[in-house]
Amino acid sequence: MSNTQINLTYEQFISTAIEAINTEISALSLLTEQIDDRFAQACDIILACQGRVVVTGMGKSGLIGRKIAATFASTGTPAFFMHPGEAGHGDLGMLVKGDVLLAISNSGESDEIKMLLPVVKRLNIPLISISRDKRGMLPHAADIVLTLGKSQEACPLNLAPTSSTTATLALGDALAVALVHARNFTSEDFALSHPAGALGRQLLTRVEDLMHTNYDELPIIHQNAPLQEALFTMSAGRLGMTVVIDDNDKVVGVFTDGDLRRNLEKGIDLQTPMRDMMVRNPRHVSKAMRASDALSVMNENSINQLLIIDDENHLEAIITVHDLLQAGVK
Repeated sequence: MSNTQINLTYEQFISTAIEAINTEISALSLLTEQIDDRFAQACDIILACQGRVVVTGMGKSGLIGRKIAATFASTGTPAFFMHPGEAGHGDLGMLVKGDVLLAISNSGESDEIKMLLPVVKRLNIPLISISRDKRGMLPHAADIVLTLGKSQEACPLNLAPTSSTTATLALGDALAVALVHARNFTSEDFALSHPAGALGRQLLTRVEDLMHTNYDELPIIHQNAPLQEALFTMSAGRLGMTVVIDDNDKVVGVFTDGDLRRNLEKGIDLQTPMRDMMVRNPRHVSKAMRASDALSVMNENSINQLLIIDDENHLEAIITVHDLLQAGVK
């Protein structure tokens, strides 16, 4: 390796970066010309797969293959990555009848993949290949040959996989997206594969998972009760509000900390009955609603609490903005 270093100016660094990106954009443009019936046939084979899509590739192709397998798995297509080198030493047992093999080799001549092909053929496993063109032992052995086109690598030596790996990744994403459409894969389905983190909380958490449900501890007061009594109820409930009910235990209104401040500014008497101060027709939501949607309702209406009311207008539960934020809902 040469130790000679060229001192580039900032402008040269920037122009080099732009040139590399434009080279990869050209590779992607070339890739779009390769999308034809072969792509659709590959989608059909994967959709008909009764097992898993097993992705394999060596070196940089393998790194891209891991990402493709991960994208498949998270969007409704069961998949995993199998290292072709390890496969020749026992891991090929991961591959069983009913699977589909997606093999990646830019040259189409990967020795590690070549050793696997007799077993793949014996198991009668459909083989989809991704390579630069249709030449090479891998495309010749494949049932479906997907090609990238003969693009120039962004590497100035035209050696290091750069444009070709970008195109391979884009082709894998295109397959995954097409399959998402074909499976009618929904955001709820996506959430089941992503239960952790903010995304999972946003898509999976429902109001019923966070709401206060112990009826005996909920802050409830009769509409004829005075404000003074309501203050004790609100303090004991620690939810910043109280729910107002009638003689039939049906919800007729709410009274919040904000309502209290506004009424005290008016000099309201502590013996004033709640029916004269409550907010009628309070906002309420279904317990099956997404917690993130409930937070949107609160934000849109500038409120901090929502009621969950049954079909007979009886209080079931209460949820507050603090409950949502504490759970990490955004």
